[in-house]
Amino acid sequence: MGRRFTTSWPAYSLLLLLALAALTSHAAAAGTVRVGIILDQASVTGTRFQTSIQMAVEDYYSAHPNSTTKVELHFRDSSGDAVGAVSAAVDLIKNAQVQAIIGPQAAATTEFVAQIGNHTHVPVLSYSATYPVSRSTAPYLVRACADDSYQTFPIAAILRRFTWRAVVLLHEDSPSGAGIEPALDDALRDVDAGVALRAAVPADASDDRLDAVLYRAKAMTTRVYVVHVSAPLALRLFRRAKDAGMMSEGYVWIATAGVGDADALSPEDIDAMQGVLSVRAYVQPTSQVDDFAERFKARLLQANPGGSQDIRDPTVSTLWAYDTAWAVAAAAEASGISDPAFEPPQGSTGPTELDQLGVSATGETFLNAVLGTTFDGLAGKFRLVNGQLPMPPVYEIINFAGDGVTATVGFWSGKSGISQDLDPSIGEGLKKIFWPGAGHSDVWIPRGWAFSPVEKELVIAVPVKHGFHQFVQVYNDSITNQTMITGYCIDVFDAAVKALPFPVYYRYEPYYAIGDNNSYDQLVDLVAQQKADAVVGDVAITASRMAVVDFTLPFTESGWSMVVRMQSQTSTSMFFFLKPLTPGLWFVSLAAFIFTGFVIWVIEHRINPEFRGTPMQQFGTIFHYAFSTLVFAHRENVQSNLSKFLMVIWVFAVLILTSSYTASLTTLLTVQKLNPSVTDINDLLGNGDYVGYQEGSFIAEELVRMNFDQSKLRSYSTPEEYADALSKGSGNGGVTAVFDEVPYLKIFLSQYCDGYTMAGPVYKGTGLGFAFPNGSPMVQEVSRAIVGLTEGDDMGRIERKWFGVPGTCGENVDSSNASLTLWNFSGLFLITGVASSLMLFIYLVRFVYQERHELKTAGPGSGSVSLKRLRAWMQHYDQKDMSSPQFKEQSWRDSPSRGSSHGKQRDRSEQEEAMPTRDFGAPGASPLSDHSRMESASSLERKLSNEFRTPFEQRMGETGAASTDKRSSTPERRTSFKLPQKEERKELPLSP
Repeated sequence: MGRRFTTSWPAYSLLLLLALAALTSHAAAAGTVRVGIILDQASVTGTRFQTSIQMAVEDYYSAHPNSTTKVELHFRDSSGDAVGAVSAAVDLIKNAQVQAIIGPQAAATTEFVAQIGNHTHVPVLSYSATYPVSRSTAPYLVRACADDSYQTFPIAAILRRFTWRAVVLLHEDSPSGAGIEPALDDALRDVDAGVALRAAVPADASDDRLDAVLYRAKAMTTRVYVVHVSAPLALRLFRRAKDAGMMSEGYVWIATAGVGDADALSPEDIDAMQGVLSVRAYVQPTSQVDDFAERFKARLLQANPGGSQDIRDPTVSTLWAYDTAWAVAAAAEASGISDPAFEPPQGSTGPTELDQLGVSATGETFLNAVLGTTFDGLAGKFRLVNGQLPMPPVYEIINFAGDGVTATVGFWSGKSGISQDLDPSIGEGLKKIFWPGAGHSDVWIPRGWAFSPVEKELVIAVPVKHGFHQFVQVYNDSITNQTMITGYCIDVFDAAVKALPFPVYYRYEPYYAIGDNNSYDQLVDLVAQQKADAVVGDVAITASRMAVVDFTLPFTESGWSMVVRMQSQTSTSMFFFLKPLTPGLWFVSLAAFIFTGFVIWVIEHRINPEFRGTPMQQFGTIFHYAFSTLVFAHRENVQSNLSKFLMVIWVFAVLILTSSYTASLTTLLTVQKLNPSVTDINDLLGNGDYVGYQEGSFIAEELVRMNFDQSKLRSYSTPEEYADALSKGSGNGGVTAVFDEVPYLKIFLSQYCDGYTMAGPVYKGTGLGFAFPNGSPMVQEVSRAIVGLTEGDDMGRIERKWFGVPGTCGENVDSSNASLTLWNFSGLFLITGVASSLMLFIYLVRFVYQERHELKTAGPGSGSVSLKRLRAWMQHYDQKDMSSPQFKEQSWRDSPSRGSSHGKQRDRSEQEEAMPTRDFGAPGASPLSDHSRMESASSLERKLSNEFRTPFEQRMGETGAASTDKRSSTPERRTSFKLPQKEERKELPLSP
């Protein structure tokens, strides 16, 4: 073995030398790309960025050992200011001849360095320039970070979640600080919020300057503050705010990513920001991120072994710096550039050192390579769009809690909005938040606004009116010599403010209008001009006024119309007598009359001779008997108890119906009908009539839009002036119509009941409301209080106090509404209908039951058995019921006198002829046919008819003659009519 080792040693040595030579030649062949790094090396943040950039370059070449280029990092210290950053950039380009620059660390100084890059064509890659920059002004600036405008969306979502409507923006006094304003305005507008105050804070502001800014912000009613400054300035600001009492209960602080993503925050710094919310881009935790975090903290600890052992994880900005350095190395490899090449400046050069810098020959190639670089970085997908990273898909919402802890309370994404977890289905909203001065709470939420702690009084402007003092009245009390302000609007506002869950201090200030027109617009402008904090009065809500102020919900009904004079009108027709009843009531009444008459006829036909006769006579009896009850002129006497019961109900119904008809007809004939003199606005325009409106109202502008001539408009102030102008009319210096809002017209009509009425359409309006400045949180609170007053009895009590109990004064009497309807008598017709039907049913059941033995078989004739039986029943029903008292008495009258000796020996055949048997269907009955019996009955009827047609005197004479014949003992069989003895004695004195 030893020999083999000895003999093989030269061969192994040769292989080793060849490998070393290959590595040497590859290193010599690899091109060097010089990249400058500008940092504040004295700061902790600068140290962390430097470590991240160095690790990125090392990791890239470890992952790509065969790279043909080699990035060489050149670090320069900016000393934390813009001048140092610019000097460092000039030195890197002039002396180190770098082909790209990463940095500077501060976003505010990036713009100056970018101008140098544009002049020398050296790409400047920034991981901190989050403010918006146009590519046209800085074409060589690459922003490997997210724009500040992106974080305005989660901030707006937080305001929407807690229904905060206004914020105070505290931004750094620099282009990067002010750059967020347009985006924040747009985002807040989408959630019905706005910026109430913008306060610029200089980066080098003293404590006194910070106190002045905070005092100005504290004087606002808004208690939600958005802070957009650098982390060092934010720490100073929060400490001064704590001393000013602005980190207490009721205050809300929202910081942008400059604070939430700060690297060098100590536990003491976090304690100073207790309760502050912040947003930052969310980085998905991966194995690569975790591995980098471990190595990153280990390297920092190794570089500073005597420092603190509590090293924070890499922030998003640190990861962006890592990805930026990786992108530079990848772009250098992709572009294939090696040694720097700077061309001298062409033409004359200026006296400054910047003018003498050359132009990079590889800058454009390197820039295009960077813009086209794409890879999966630690902070997410690295892909540049228009020279910057696109919007992060998710933002993280963090809360600086007590004991130096930073907690994640939720997430925001463009798809699902705010949620407690990355999975929106787990929970909506945010987790428990540590609020300033209140601790953790998921129930109590800061209101987001309050009045000044110095209890500043709100100045409430009130209009001075000349009329309609029910709404607002300003007068001087003669006893106390004080200005008194009362009215419906004042009481509503006082009640609404009293219902608020916090005290409000205010005072009323009368406003005397200048001029007659648009005085209310001038009143609203006081709020827009910050001369008054609100307007309380009968101020109509219009679109033009809403452009300058915010209105509460209306506290009165909306709409406007016109009031005109009423004129009498008498119009009758030849069928005027039909108007008291509606057609439906006439039809049902006619049907009820006929049906009742028919039921009476059915019940009385067999037992009452007055309801018998030919078919035409019987139809006439039905109609005559029913309709004669209208005047109670019916002469037919009913016999059946069923008929008598039905007649009692029917006569009562007829009495009610006729009395109602008489009363309604009397009303229509005696009450004067009044109609509006004008009902269409086009008539006013066509006739050129003068019209009026209330002084200072917006109605004048609306009338002009409706093509009314300005010269035809006249303004009035009081209801008395309204009435006087309407009574005169257009031809006598008055007006034909007065236009105003509905509440005013109702007050006018309540005072002038006769002769005036509202006419025409009611035009849509928005009612009366209280005016506040745009974005004032008082709008929502007072509106909520107004709704509470409306739902309860408070609003009704205030209305009754000032307007009285609503009545019908001034309403027009409409004759069409005076007609009686079927519904008015539906109960009456129901009773009569049920009674008639019940009596008819009872009679038919009793008739069928009593006569069931009379017809057991069908009679002769053609047709089915059922038809024959029905015909037989009808024929039987048409016969007289000889058992009834009426026909018994008539039969008794037809018989000879029971006092005659010959009367007891009447012939049986004559007796049978006079009283035919009823049991014609029984066995053993007379073989006489139905026809014979019907002839006998007809003979009897003719006799009775002849007797009734004979005059009373003749019958009396015949009776006397018959008595004489009987006394002469001359027997003669004849049919005579003789009244009972008692009746003779009553009627004899009547003979002449």
